[in-house]
Amino acid sequence: MSQPVPPPGNPYAQGAPDQGAGQNPYAQGVPGQQPAGQNPFGPGAPQQPAGQNPFGAYPPAPAPAPRRSNVGLGILAAVVAALVTAGIYGAIMGGVEAEIGWAAVGVGFAVGFAAGKVGGGNPVLPIVSALLSLGAVYLGQLVGIAVFLTKDYGVSFTDVFFKDFGALMDLWSEAKEPLTFLFLALGPIAAFSGAKKAAA
Repeated sequence: MSQPVPPPGNPYAQGAPDQGAGQNPYAQGVPGQQPAGQNPFGPGAPQQPAGQNPFGAYPPAPAPAPRRSNVGLGILAAVVAALVTAGIYGAIMGGVEAEIGWAAVGVGFAVGFAAGKVGGGNPVLPIVSALLSLGAVYLGQLVGIAVFLTKDYGVSFTDVFFKDFGALMDLWSEAKEPLTFLFLALGPIAAFSGAKKAAA
């Protein structure tokens, strides 16, 4: 027995209103249908105001926490740096038997940088660093003389530096020259600059 042949056309479209030729049957009743040929992103589309973020405003980045100033720790760090660099400066000076300008600058910068890095931007620290570096360069020159005496005369460094410190200062006074005072001035200048840079 043969089955009845269904009428031509889409059986699921029965009961739907007749569509005109070339018309999309699935577009009927779709809300917001754009007229033919119109670009939904064109000039007629709603625009965001200039400079407005369409995804909402981002919260502002938090401000960096202010750097704390600790004068006591800064001075302590400067004192330690002054003692260490004075010993290094004196060892170099006694080893080459001459005063070295860049070594004096290094002493001052190290003292100031340590103070500013640890203590922060307190305006007292550059001044204290300059004074400490002046003492460090002077102490380094005394260490250099003691190293020179130890090397050339075979005396003990501890005897010269700790037991005959007054005589050591007299030797410095007799051996000083204009460059000696120049190097004494370079240390504080470098210390002041180092403290400012470290605290920036």
